[in-house]
Amino acid sequence: MIYQNQPLSVLTATAGLALVLALPAAGFAQSGKIVCWKDGSGKVIGCGDKLPPEYQANATKELDSRGVTRRQTESVEEANLRRAREQEAARIRAEEERKSLGQKRQDTALLETYSNENEIDLKRDRDLQVINLQIEQLTVALKNTTQRYSEAKSRADATEKSKKPLAAATKEELARLEIEKQRFEQSIAAKNKEKDELRARYAEYRKRFAELKAQQSTASAKK
Repeated sequence: MIYQNQPLSVLTATAGLALVLALPAAGFAQSGKIVCWKDGSGKVIGCGDKLPPEYQANATKELDSRGVTRRQTESVEEANLRRAREQEAARIRAEEERKSLGQKRQDTALLETYSNENEIDLKRDRDLQVINLQIEQLTVALKNTTQRYSEAKSRADATEKSKKPLAAATKEELARLEIEKQRFEQSIAAKNKEKDELRARYAEYRKRFAELKAQQSTASAKK
């Protein structure tokens, strides 16, 4: 046959796997195997008695002299993608386990800390009172600072109307008081946000506590 006098290192995709299998088994007597390499889509693009150097990174499959597949390998790209998927799956499992453990700890603490939902509400209200007191103190400080700023601004405006230069100390005082005002305003806004977050957190506590108690009741009823 025309292929018997040619080297077996490469049979191109044009020849294809079917042509390789059609060759006499004696043609592969030396190696006893056929190696086929694939393109990125998994299509066989060539076969021979050994894998050419330029296709070392490709996926391959190895057949015996009868054409039975004995072994398959991944391409470098496929192996990298598989490892990346495995690593991501492991990361997700670890994260889920961490969350589950954290939830169990929180559930235990919830049941050990409170005996009923009213106690949760009382604790929430006490925490809110603390924040409200802090907001009141900050509001008083803001009011005082705003008043001092207004007085300093009035003096500065009067000086400018009289065509006199504004003293450096007055400029510094206005700048300082403006910064203090902003700081108090930001602190008050942060405390109000803290109150909203606290209410939401205790609402979750209350809901989870009710769920846990219901689960306990169901478990007791089944005994």
